Amino acid sequence: MFKQLFITLCFILLHVVAIAQLRNFNRGKNISSEIDYRSPKEFEIGGVTITGTRFLDNAALISLTGLVTGERIMVPGDKISRAIQALWNQELFEDIDLKISRVQGNLIFFEIALIERSRLSRFSFEGIKKNEADDIREKIKLIRGKIVNQNLLNNTQNTIKKFYVEKGFMNVAVVITEKVDSTLANSVMLTITIDKGKRVRIENINFTGNENIKSQKLKRYFKETKERSSINVFRSSKYLEDKYQEDKLNLISKYNEKGFRDAIILRDSLYKVKQNRINIDVDLSEGPKYYFGNITWTGNTKYTSEVLSQVLGIKKGDIFNQTELNKRLNANPNGRDVSSLYLDDGYLFFRINPTEIKVYNDTIDLEMRMVEGAQATINRVTVSGNEKTNDHVVLRELRTKPGQKFSRSDITRSIRELAQLNYFDQQQLNVNPVPHPETGTVDLEYTVVEKPSDQIELSGGFGQGRIVGTLGVSFNNFSTKNLFSKNWKSYLPTGDGQKLSLRAQTNGLFYQSYSFSFAEPWLGGRKPIYMGVSLYRSIQSNGLKKSEAGRRDIKINGFSVTIGQRLKIPDDYFQETTTFSLQQYNLNNFGGFVFDKGVSYNFNITQSISRNSIDQPIYPRSGSVIQFSVQATPPYSLFNGKNYKGVTANERYEFIEFHKWKFDASYFIKLVGNLVVNTKMQFGFIGFYNKDIGISPFERFKLGGDGLTGYDFLTGSEIIGLRGYPNNSVNPAGFTGQGGNPIFDKFTIELRHPIVNNPSLTVYALTFVEGGNTWSKFNTFNPFEVKRATGVGVRVFLPIFGLLGLDYGYGFDDVPGLLRADRGEFHFSISQALGTGF
Repeated sequence: MFKQLFITLCFILLHVVAIAQLRNFNRGKNISSEIDYRSPKEFEIGGVTITGTRFLDNAALISLTGLVTGERIMVPGDKISRAIQALWNQELFEDIDLKISRVQGNLIFFEIALIERSRLSRFSFEGIKKNEADDIREKIKLIRGKIVNQNLLNNTQNTIKKFYVEKGFMNVAVVITEKVDSTLANSVMLTITIDKGKRVRIENINFTGNENIKSQKLKRYFKETKERSSINVFRSSKYLEDKYQEDKLNLISKYNEKGFRDAIILRDSLYKVKQNRINIDVDLSEGPKYYFGNITWTGNTKYTSEVLSQVLGIKKGDIFNQTELNKRLNANPNGRDVSSLYLDDGYLFFRINPTEIKVYNDTIDLEMRMVEGAQATINRVTVSGNEKTNDHVVLRELRTKPGQKFSRSDITRSIRELAQLNYFDQQQLNVNPVPHPETGTVDLEYTVVEKPSDQIELSGGFGQGRIVGTLGVSFNNFSTKNLFSKNWKSYLPTGDGQKLSLRAQTNGLFYQSYSFSFAEPWLGGRKPIYMGVSLYRSIQSNGLKKSEAGRRDIKINGFSVTIGQRLKIPDDYFQETTTFSLQQYNLNNFGGFVFDKGVSYNFNITQSISRNSIDQPIYPRSGSVIQFSVQATPPYSLFNGKNYKGVTANERYEFIEFHKWKFDASYFIKLVGNLVVNTKMQFGFIGFYNKDIGISPFERFKLGGDGLTGYDFLTGSEIIGLRGYPNNSVNPAGFTGQGGNPIFDKFTIELRHPIVNNPSLTVYALTFVEGGNTWSKFNTFNPFEVKRATGVGVRVFLPIFGLLGLDYGYGFDDVPGLLRADRGEFHFSISQALGTGF
């Protein structure tokens, strides 16, 4: 009896609800008298129409209701309720009115009157700066014509709040107001008012549960989340949510590295302690400290277990460190790892799985389960992304050739060689190995991204009381082969890796200098044989025209040819070059030299050997550049039989003779992150064959200042910078000449850190200490008696201009003949030569 009564009540309630819903959605409209709400009746749907829409598709809306023409339906009934609810669920309408438009016999016709929600016409921000508004626009993605509903408003508000919370503004307030746009039907304007408040900073970070590592050390593991310090005012204590989450992971990682592999953060909390100040509490569970136990090897046939254990370098009793274990197995930056033994010998399909086979007390026994696989050979090597550089220029630098055994070290070296070209973005150089286990081969797909490599020098300076203008261009990926072709990929024929440079400098009649150079790094295209040719001419005068009486001038003409090649021993980072150079000095009543009028010739040969192993040319992080060179003229005085005692200066220096020795070394070591230390050492010495002739007045060394020009065409001297002292100022006591000194040395230590590092702009800051000195005689030479300096600087690399530098150096030592040398100096430098070698 009770069951029947319950079923009857439910049936009545269902019909009452359906009738109420239908009446509600009819909004009081008249309905045909043939409808009796107390007695539901079955009808056939004769049609459904939509009214009131402007932007929506009526057919799609009818489809959403589920009311299909020809379908039989109970009126009233839940089918109608579901149709109305389906439309509400779209959140597109302000009002929905379902009416029965007419009834014809057994056919029923519905009309659905809709009022669409307003659409967004435009929006604006108040309370924030333009750059912040631009960043927010990209995140909220509001576009004209979007339906403005509560969901859109909530999402916009939450997105903006998250944007500012991640930046440390935890008290940000966002208010969105709507205003009808009278210029556009059914549209509204949104005004988003933002009060970000002050950035929240961290007062204290409190650790609990840490018994083995002190809290102060744990705080250092938080790289970006720092508490406020009254001592270090430069340390940021702002709270950034994403950085805090990263720091928590880093904290656990550091625990794992110290053997606490079960360490976890039980709970952490943030709470306000004062206005815009929070505390962070971190509760830790360290767990026991674990150690490596026995390490055994299985599946190894190529190498014995003893060899593998030696390469692994982990012994029983060492602190268990999963991170270090993975490095020793797969990627050890400080030396060989187990995987490299196999991958460098063709075992591309090699796999190793370290498995914990026993954990007892605080000790973990490991079994290294290996699958050596077969050796793989390289099938195809392709390159993509080189839109300007020709394929053969890229492929000839690769150490991976079809038919060779696969080698990971060869791939790494190939990536390094591509970076040295300086044609591609070194951050995006990549290779994709595509293995084919069924054939035991692998395809290598190198991907590169071109970057600008040509450079321009356009500058103005002040010299000899006049403006000195300089214009220079350097095309570093030139192609002579395509010079007369119409299919240029840019404004000049490019793509063959040749280098063409032109430079002109003048201040009018007083000084003009012109130079041209061309270099081909692969002469003939088959071997890395370098050939370079350069021509230059400079004229310096007293400013009078050639036709005017009293004109004094010096003309210097020069020509050189360089041939070089890469070596395979001691290793293939070495290269040697030979340069043949001829210079003519033509003096016409030009004072200040050892002779005033006449012609002098300087024919010399330079033999150099160098080794360049830096990882990248713009911001090296590892490797070294070492160069030793000997430059010498023929010893004319030893075989021409002339007595040089008492001869005039014109006769003594008609054919210049000397021998010149130089050694340069620069080492790069990566410390932490991208922090790099660069140590440099330079030494130069020029000697003579005949004591009656003495040391040549040319080819000497000038030390001090920025070293901007690098070479003095007038005297043929090399200009070496020494920051903290004026240009060319570091000379020994009693120095009176202008040609420089025969001996110098220089030592530098630089600490570098990048600020911006991308293809279009590289910026890094540096601090340095350096020292150097010059000597006039070898018997007074003391390599450690140097003029000391320290300072800071910044380097900016723009592909079109090269490497620009600004330094402030402070010299500590007096220089003979110079008043107040020990003071600060600003130095500007520009260098397009980012590395050595070819």
